[in-house]
Amino acid sequence: MIGLDELSAIARGVTDRADAGEEIDVMVASGRNTQIRVYGGEVESFTSAESFAVGIRVISGGRQGFASAGSLDAEVVAETLAEARDNVGFGEVDEYYGLAESDGVPANEHEHWDESLVHLDAARKIETALELERRCLSGDPRISGVRTAIWSDAAGAGAYAASNGIAIAQRGASCSIGAQPLAVADGETQIGSAGDAARHHGDLDLDRVTHDAVTRATRLLGAIKPASARLTIVLEPRLVGTLLGIVANMMDGEAVLKGRSPFAERVGEQVASPLLTFIDDPTSEDSIAAETWDGEGLACRPNPLIDAGVLRPFLQNSYTGRRSGSASTGSAIRGARSLPGVGAQLLVVEPGDGSLEELIAGCDLGLFVNSFAGLHSGVNPVSGDFSVGADGLMIRNGALAEPIREVTIASTIQRMLSDIVAVGGDFEWLPGGDGMASLVIGDVSMSGA
Repeated sequence: MIGLDELSAIARGVTDRADAGEEIDVMVASGRNTQIRVYGGEVESFTSAESFAVGIRVISGGRQGFASAGSLDAEVVAETLAEARDNVGFGEVDEYYGLAESDGVPANEHEHWDESLVHLDAARKIETALELERRCLSGDPRISGVRTAIWSDAAGAGAYAASNGIAIAQRGASCSIGAQPLAVADGETQIGSAGDAARHHGDLDLDRVTHDAVTRATRLLGAIKPASARLTIVLEPRLVGTLLGIVANMMDGEAVLKGRSPFAERVGEQVASPLLTFIDDPTSEDSIAAETWDGEGLACRPNPLIDAGVLRPFLQNSYTGRRSGSASTGSAIRGARSLPGVGAQLLVVEPGDGSLEELIAGCDLGLFVNSFAGLHSGVNPVSGDFSVGADGLMIRNGALAEPIREVTIASTIQRMLSDIVAVGGDFEWLPGGDGMASLVIGDVSMSGA
């Protein structure tokens, strides 16, 4: 894997070739990843790969050209720059194209590099996956097997440079585990899954992953299709992350400009329960997903999305900011082989009060949701209509009751946000990096038998 100094030199070498009237930015990256799958006490697969990438954008005469390659060889980089310049001629004129300009926001530096993880012995990685499988198998007598137990790790470094002088570099390493145990009873089979991710090998929580995976595999055994009802739903942190991830996608400048957000023209309005506050905060030190810089070399910063139910300004990169008459919020998202996009980087919910058990105890009739299905087709990003499959456990008189399956949860994103009746105090950092707490949402339609 190539180091930061060499990557930075490659990036600056490209921007130094900018001709008069040209703007150039370039992102280069080098990475290495490993994935190990075990099954039946043996290694099922072991893959390890190293990757390299360069992406170059050229802006000239109001047009933009882009090209990328999977090599950092000097000749390939030069060819990629030539291709990006050639592609400018095929672009449409857009007055809002341009590089990001430094806005003076101080950077919150993060060091997410663990040399011991980068050089961790393969035998220890395999043993971690095997141990996770063993724990799942002994977690409950109804567990008949583990579909797969996985170890993954990745280390990467990247550098960005622009012809206007912006130049940054960062690196990081992380590891993760996951398991999918199978539960069998009375001829019925259910599958559960759970995982964890960390910056350091010793921080992976095998006990929690085992408990969560086994619980999710066994708690739906004997599930039935219930009668239709209007009820309260309770979402644990991982599903809150799914729901609010959809909401955040409706709150970026690109979605608004394309007419794909039901929240356009509503900045400053009450769009959710006053109980809900969440922000996009890639500066969160405790998150595995914390970042120092965005995809255009600007310092990341906290950006409130909903504050006590009130919609805050949309997320912007430099292009959407200029086009909407505002400015970048340091929310550019970009890989080394893509153009800058815009979106949330690390969502954090402000926790409320009460444990998950206490939230459930406060429901007379409800559904504790185990999983959603069909989210991509069941959520309309323009209207906010929400109609997705679900399964879970009924809540009756404040206690978990029978498991149910094959139901449809229907509402709208706007109404679900407004009908939040409680936010839990059970704040949790999810494996993907977001920080979530449980939510209780009232008056939701459940279609069953």
